[in-house]
Order: sequence, then C-alpha cells, then structure tokens
Amino acid sequence: MPGPRPDAGPRARPDTVSDLIRWAAFSCVLVPVVLLWFGTSLAGATGTALGLAAVTAVCRVLLRRSERCAERYAERCAAQRGGRHTRTRTPVD
Repeated sequence: MPGPRPDAGPRARPDTVSDLIRWAAFSCVLVPVVLLWFGTSLAGATGTALGLAAVTAVCRVLLRRSERCAERYAERCAAQRGGRHTRTRTPVD
C-alpha cells in the first residue's frame, strides 16, 4: 500500500496570464520573421508585428483586470460565508 504523496500539500497557483503573455510576445516576433522569410514586404511584416503587439497589450490588460475582479469576488464570497450566525439559537449542553 503506497504511503502519502510528498506533494499532497497546497500548491502555488501558476501564473497563467504571464505565460500567455510570454507566448504572445514570442508570436509578435516570430510571425513577422516568418512573413519576411516567405517574401512579404518589410512594411507588411512591421504592420503585422504592430497589430499583434497591440492585441497582446489589450489582452494583457483585460486578463489582469479579470483576475483582480475574480479575486475580489472570491474574497467577498468568503467573507459572507464565514461570519457567525447569531440569529439562530441552538441548545447548549
């Protein structure tokens, strides 16, 4: 019978937004390079890079904002659930 797993404790939540933004930034560099490799003009590749960078920046702002809102919502729900209930009377032994 196996014993308890050593990693059974609470895990740190991965920062998926940062990972996503890193991949998007990588794409902002990679896509124009590939376009240039296949013969697209420098102006077209630059425009594509700028467009991808703008979309990435907007997505980053929106993702961070949604994370903050979700954390505030979770805190609010936890505070509402964890209070003492003084209205109900229970018999005491």
